[in-house]
Amino acid sequence: MRVAVGSDHAGFVLKKVIVETVTNMEFEVIDFGVFNDNKVDFPDYAEQVALAVLNGKAEKGILLCGSGVGVSIAANKIKGIYAAVCHDCYSAHQGVEHDGMNVLCLGGRVIGPEPAMEITRIFLNARFVGEERFLRRLNKIKAIENRDG
Repeated sequence: MRVAVGSDHAGFVLKKVIVETVTNMEFEVIDFGVFNDNKVDFPDYAEQVALAVLNGKAEKGILLCGSGVGVSIAANKIKGIYAAVCHDCYSAHQGVEHDGMNVLCLGGRVIGPEPAMEITRIFLNARFVGEERFLRRLNKIKAIENRDG
């Protein structure tokens, strides 16, 4: 599996831990940066990761900023991206299994390395279950996404 990863300056330290975790899982990392803690704007990195997932360059994405909220909002502006902040294990797998989440968002100023590593592993190992009720709900989300105005 290829995993696109990106962060702003506030997520930089935790991103290094996440990249190592993904690599240790023997998945390929596409690292969009940042590569230092110089201040940057998170939407730039959220867009790059989201487009990599959307265009099939990566199967899943992981984004980090201070809270995880900003990158989640930015990534969700890309049609076909289903990004969510998950700071617990249940949400990390349930978001994929039931809701089709394809981008995990983490807050570098909110969650520590050990929980973030576990959440990352759970997110990457989760698969959409495809049951009728979940497909129906996901299709309703896609219908909302495709509406004009």
